[in-house]
Amino acid sequence: MAAATSAAPSLWWDATENALHRKAAVWDRHAHDWQATSQQAAEGLSVTPREAIRLLQKPNPMRGLPIGIIGPKKASAEATQLAEEAGKEIALIGLPLLCGGKIGVMEAACRGARKAGGLTIGVLPDEEWSAANPFVDIPIATGIGPARNAIIARACPVLIAIGGEYGTLSEMAFALHFAHHVIALCEAPDVAGAVRAETASEALDLACLAYLRLPPFDG
Repeated sequence: MAAATSAAPSLWWDATENALHRKAAVWDRHAHDWQATSQQAAEGLSVTPREAIRLLQKPNPMRGLPIGIIGPKKASAEATQLAEEAGKEIALIGLPLLCGGKIGVMEAACRGARKAGGLTIGVLPDEEWSAANPFVDIPIATGIGPARNAIIARACPVLIAIGGEYGTLSEMAFALHFAHHVIALCEAPDVAGAVRAETASEALDLACLAYLRLPPFDG
């Protein structure tokens, strides 16, 4: 499993234009990608990837693509704690959290996000939305069973895997197949292409780099 060692790149916020700059590029809120520009942001407005994501959401919000948290229904105490912390971290940067909507890691993540005022989305394997855990704000009943794992992986540019066995493994594999990014925590399966983190905070830092298409991810 790959490890991320590159330092975060320099990001600059232009408060006048409400624009995020990197080198000779500006972040396109609609396309979710960097666009070449000759304009440069004023010095002194350096921001971290987390700060950049928060700033990009006002006054003209970018498309709020969700960050996903995946993991098992039967989760260890460590995985549950990490999931709740990660859910909170996602909410604090103002992004929606997407998960499988059930118990275990999914419920803990939703609980953490809800406590921090975030929006939670559950893509359920069940036919009824009422099967969602009580912390899901938007339950989506698919009725397709484990096949819904592909939907979760497709919908999120970044997945944070916390623990898990075959179900989590399939979501990680789908995400990587779709050229999306996977951050692995705790007992998450070892999958080539995923990046390992040791804490929820580190996982969120890596997720922000991936979300903004920055090294060591899209470069």
